[in-house]
Amino acid sequence: MNLPEANKIFRKAIIKGYFEPYLLNLDFSKSNIKHPAIQDDGLMQSSLLHIFFDVDTGADYPDGDEWFIAEFLFPYNIKVPDSIKGPDYFTALSLSDGKNFWHHRELVRFKYGKSKKLEESLEFLDAKYKELHKLVEPLEKDIK
Repeated sequence: MNLPEANKIFRKAIIKGYFEPYLLNLDFSKSNIKHPAIQDDGLMQSSLLHIFFDVDTGADYPDGDEWFIAEFLFPYNIKVPDSIKGPDYFTALSLSDGKNFWHHRELVRFKYGKSKKLEESLEFLDAKYKELHKLVEPLEKDIK
């Protein structure tokens, strides 16, 4: 087995065995939205914002078993204010039908060498979800 395959298997295992169960205990539920690029199911606390786990990006890195990318998806093709556009908040995710969803990507490092940071990573995901959700809440009125 090569490095990218091994890292993807390890990442999926840590997500399915640790992050998803804990997030489900934090009032998240399975998402009813399909991500345009990530095959696995996502999680949500509300229909406004969904979180998906990208296990492919960076899987070829030697330390790829220590982190993954969390993708926060606002799955609506609506105009968002400039104040929440940009790498700190949301960027456009182009779809094949010419529409755009809005997403934010974060590297989640759950291990530093031999030191595990699972709890800190979980707290980070929860806090980031709440922060981004607060930004998109005012847009709920524009969703049809």
